[in-house]
Amino acid sequence: MVTRLSNFFLRTLREDPAQAEVASHKLLIRAGYIRPQAAGIFAWLPLGLRVKARIEKVVREEMAAAGAQEVHFPALMPREAYEATGRWEEYGDLLFRLQDRKGGDYLLAPTHEEAFTLLVKDLYSSYKDLPLTIYQIQDKYRDEARPRAGLLRGREFTMKDAYSFDASDAGLDASYQAQRDAYERIFQRLGLEYVIVQADAGAMGGSRSEEFLHPTPVGEDTFVRSAGGYAANVEAFTTTAPDAVPFDDAVQPVIFDSPNTPTIETLVAHTNAVLDVTSGPYTAADTLKNIVLALTHLDGTRELVIVGIPGDRDVDDKRAEVAFAPAAVQPATPEDFENHPLLVKGYIGPWSPEGAILGEESATGIRYLLDPRVVDGTAWITGANIDQKHVHSLVAGRDFFGDGVVEIATVREGDPAPDGSGPVSLARGMEIGHVFQLGRKYAEALGLKVLDENGKLVTVTMGSYGIGVTRILAIIAELNNDDKGLVWPASVAPFDVQVVATGRDEAAFALSASLSDELDAAGFDVLYDDRPKVSPGVKFGDAELVGVPQIVIVGRGAAAGEVELWDRRSGEREVVPATDVVERLRAR
Repeated sequence: MVTRLSNFFLRTLREDPAQAEVASHKLLIRAGYIRPQAAGIFAWLPLGLRVKARIEKVVREEMAAAGAQEVHFPALMPREAYEATGRWEEYGDLLFRLQDRKGGDYLLAPTHEEAFTLLVKDLYSSYKDLPLTIYQIQDKYRDEARPRAGLLRGREFTMKDAYSFDASDAGLDASYQAQRDAYERIFQRLGLEYVIVQADAGAMGGSRSEEFLHPTPVGEDTFVRSAGGYAANVEAFTTTAPDAVPFDDAVQPVIFDSPNTPTIETLVAHTNAVLDVTSGPYTAADTLKNIVLALTHLDGTRELVIVGIPGDRDVDDKRAEVAFAPAAVQPATPEDFENHPLLVKGYIGPWSPEGAILGEESATGIRYLLDPRVVDGTAWITGANIDQKHVHSLVAGRDFFGDGVVEIATVREGDPAPDGSGPVSLARGMEIGHVFQLGRKYAEALGLKVLDENGKLVTVTMGSYGIGVTRILAIIAELNNDDKGLVWPASVAPFDVQVVATGRDEAAFALSASLSDELDAAGFDVLYDDRPKVSPGVKFGDAELVGVPQIVIVGRGAAAGEVELWDRRSGEREVVPATDVVERLRAR
């Protein structure tokens, strides 16, 4: 059926919305695809739903090709299953929680592992029923603290989430690979560049975890890759620790005056001015800075932890969040320092002549964790726990010890890849898909077992596979626009062709109508701009903004049976006989 613009629910805007940040956010609102309802929440209009449906069609086709079957769960879910897996607490403030009139606890699901697990538990009991992969395309909810960039980071979003169920680890490997391959086909069909990177499993849990990232300057994720093929997001990057250094002949630590040096920069400058530098000047990499963090655990308890990292590195907030999850991480407050007088702000260190200052068995009792680069035998300049004083030649493994190792320091260009494939480079990307080998975490928590071939109950092993449908839509819009508006790829465009009747000549409108019907009969999805008393300039502006890839202009040449074909992406226009339009568009 031909869609006529005269009665189509659409209003375009000439100016960018004030709150819009990135191109997709601006253009999807201006062109009438979405309308904001609240921060990170959008209404979907007919144009937006058409693009969304075409993306979902590609996803459904590839899920079917991979052997997955579609189901659908409610977004509103009861608390009990999420409590059994621990995620009611682990999700923290990201979870939308609510109560019904009887006081029962519910949530708006951020993901549906629990629901899928319980469904299979309810219906299947034998290894003969497996393998099984089922999926849904459903709206998800996360109470983002700072929703941004329109559909790229919202509080309501549409995802395809699939779950595989196998009786063995080998079966899980096969199911995982089938989904991973399907994701590659989906992104290739949608024309999206992607990089597959090692990832942290986060609150999902499980073992193997990989993200599909689309490289883009507006991406919120930083990832690393090497020329030798290694790729990981920074949260999953592991530092190659240096070898330990013999320290039998190392000099003893020396405390020295260091007035007005509370920062690494001032400390390095002062150290080079007052210490022996015959073997070369000191740099920030020779210093050990001790970062005081406050962890808030799920039960509400607060714990201070101190992390020693080389002074030429900073803390990466995302790596810290992952390292200490599910606890929330914040910098220590002035009150924290008041409650621990042995911590001299700006001059904190793990050692004093009287004994250890940091560590669970130390004078403060504060857990002390070390960066992987702080190996036994390495000597450091760090705080002496005395105001205006530092200590040099402090040797790890002799003068101080950590309670463990933690990865929270920034990753830099040129750092060695952990697999030995060379130095890494950094890039920005946006997550468009994520695949996990969940293992037996959810099946064990919810009692999903089947009888194996020997009649013995075994716990099912699971995989989880997510694709952000609405995020993909926004990324495609980010990649396909110009200064006039959107330029959709044919695979996801809301219509295949837009017919624009211009002028007041009845012949133009009559030819436009018959040509629209002919295109429709030939299998094209047609948008016909039949609006009377609207100027050609306004119609052309709307056509450019909406972004249908092929446009047919019917105007002054209508009486002679001629129309103009306009390729929205290239901008090329060509006058052709109206009788040739169908074949010409088929050939494009």
